[in-house]
Amino acid sequence: MQFGEIKKLNLREVWPREANDFTPWLANNIGALGQVLGMDLELKEMEATVGSFALDLLAEDLGSGNTVVIENQISQTDHDHLGKLLTYAAGFGASIVIWVSEFIRDEHRQALEWLNHRTDEDTLFFGVVVEVLRIDDSRPAYIFKPLVAPSEWQKMKKREARGAISAKGELYREYFQTLIDELREKYRFTNAKIGQPQNWYTFSSGTSGIHFGAVFVQGGKVRTEVYIDMGDFEKNKALFDWLYMQKDEIQSKIGQESGPMEWERLDDKRASRIAVYREGAIEFNQEDLVQIKEWHIVNLVNFNKVFRPLIKKGSKAISQE
Repeated sequence: MQFGEIKKLNLREVWPREANDFTPWLANNIGALGQVLGMDLELKEMEATVGSFALDLLAEDLGSGNTVVIENQISQTDHDHLGKLLTYAAGFGASIVIWVSEFIRDEHRQALEWLNHRTDEDTLFFGVVVEVLRIDDSRPAYIFKPLVAPSEWQKMKKREARGAISAKGELYREYFQTLIDELREKYRFTNAKIGQPQNWYTFSSGTSGIHFGAVFVQGGKVRTEVYIDMGDFEKNKALFDWLYMQKDEIQSKIGQESGPMEWERLDDKRASRIAVYREGAIEFNQEDLVQIKEWHIVNLVNFNKVFRPLIKKGSKAISQE
């Protein structure tokens, strides 16, 4: 067997300009970055301003709802960008800080590791190298390589030490850990790897501001939902109404096994919701929780299959009105 030669390309051969070429490319491939970090990242804004500075990418980790700041370089890391990164993190109140570059210098790797060790359990720092490779004369391929990442075990110990997670919160964390593990490994539905001590978990629909969710709600019920909040009241209601006109067809595709769909326009709120409900609470016994988990999974997969293309089509339609 003959093997080809792997060649590592200089990033400026691929992206000549950092701001005009590399940053937009990274924005378009933010899902791939999130995948290697175990998160579902959704872009919120490019060149987000903090005073007289501009952050490359502002994003959200859908699983936790935490704000993410991303600074990128197509060169080796430097002190200037480290200072900017901390400024952006403070300015946006970010919990997740990601530094993407061609090469991470030892002193900056140590700085990120020190920050992970010294900061609280809700603040996470990542250092990621991007490489572009080619085998002989093949098309180039990129790869993200995390060189610095927080120790989830250490962060968890900090939470436990200060009693940050209640007994109920731990039940939620365990439930959603098993849920996202199965969704990720069996269905490739999510990139998320860390369960959170909260009563909900959110997943990407492929359209910014519109998410699928698995939720425990008050009154002994659980729901699977499409949550519409693009940041604009009129756009949210217009998309909801566009989908509502097709509700019979949507219900037939989803099926009746999970119960009737509830169309919640929520006129007194900015957002709207489409959901199915069943009885359930995190305090239920393990056998019941397994059934609830399977119910959530079936509905999330069905919602993704049915709603994802409709949301994309509807968003485009209302933007042209």
